[in-house]
Amino acid sequence: MLYADFNATSPLCRNVKEYLLQRLEGPFGNPNSIHSLGQTTRRALEQCRQTCADILGAEPRQVIFNSGASEGISTVFNHVHETFKSGKILMSPIEHSASVRACNNLKEHGFQIDMMEVNHEGVVQLPKNKKAKDYTLAVLMAANNETGVIQPFEEFSHWCKADGGNALYLCDTTQIFAKVPFNFNKQNLDFAVLSGHKIGALTGSGILLCKEPEKLKPLIWGGGQENGLRGGTQNYLGIECLTIAVQCLEVKRDKFNKVGQYKDQFEKELKAKIPGCVIIGDNADRVSNTCLVSLPGIHGQALQIELESNDIFVTTSSACSDNDPSTSKVLKAMGIDDRVGRGVVRISLCEYAEKKDFDILLSALTKAHEKLAKVASF
Repeated sequence: MLYADFNATSPLCRNVKEYLLQRLEGPFGNPNSIHSLGQTTRRALEQCRQTCADILGAEPRQVIFNSGASEGISTVFNHVHETFKSGKILMSPIEHSASVRACNNLKEHGFQIDMMEVNHEGVVQLPKNKKAKDYTLAVLMAANNETGVIQPFEEFSHWCKADGGNALYLCDTTQIFAKVPFNFNKQNLDFAVLSGHKIGALTGSGILLCKEPEKLKPLIWGGGQENGLRGGTQNYLGIECLTIAVQCLEVKRDKFNKVGQYKDQFEKELKAKIPGCVIIGDNADRVSNTCLVSLPGIHGQALQIELESNDIFVTTSSACSDNDPSTSKVLKAMGIDDRVGRGVVRISLCEYAEKKDFDILLSALTKAHEKLAKVASF
């Protein structure tokens, strides 16, 4: 089996699995209880907060543990709604559906939405005729989950504060950890999000990084957990495993760089074997593990099914829209027509991927093209 859908979710990393198997023996205790077991759990949780803060370039008070990036994004939009009641939001047209739907919700409550432009390679263009001081919130992801294209998120943080501007900046950083250098405070972000299951930790664990947590309006009320910013008993087993995964990020970076070299060679060979194939965003900077490839005229779902028959698992864009046969909103925003857009599959591999994995993909895609091209899907 070749699992090539790591952008959707990754298996537990080895260190996390080993830790979890030992940790399941106990001890267990609600970290908010005052008895000794609870306080032992609480000390471990706070050590996790310190460790994650150190690695992610934040202060411990800026680390809010939650269930993942979607909750973090929802928390930020809820904060904007509760704090400002009305205003203008600037966002890119290639954001994850969690941001898009939260933004649409605020539009229904009277907020005005402005969209940035994106070029044909999938790179969002920084606003030229707009001023940050006119916006309450600005939203731009660090790397797109479908194309893998890295966005100018650091430059955008400067734009948000330039010329007297003070737009709150939400950066969806879900896809960049271990692939792109990250430091929350040095990169001057107001909000950033992390999902544990994207980096080899448990599903249902994550982090919202918040520059000024004392001002944050909580989305979930409870008994005062996370300094009153995220109610509900903390997922302390998930948090501990998440911290183990965060500690592995630096080691993974060198491995991902090697994967990027294999990917570049794979794409070159694929275009030679299938002259009509299109690599989306191939002239832009992309994260090292991601390749969105289209075989025009062959439906992406047909290609996905054919690859799965050979025990190779990919997706057609993102896991959130895998069952939608139309061209994704991301590719439409890039100006990519349906002939290309409906023929895509996304390949995303882990840091341990080897050249032989790309050789398997190359052979399978070539054979699938030979078979499926005989009867065009559309």
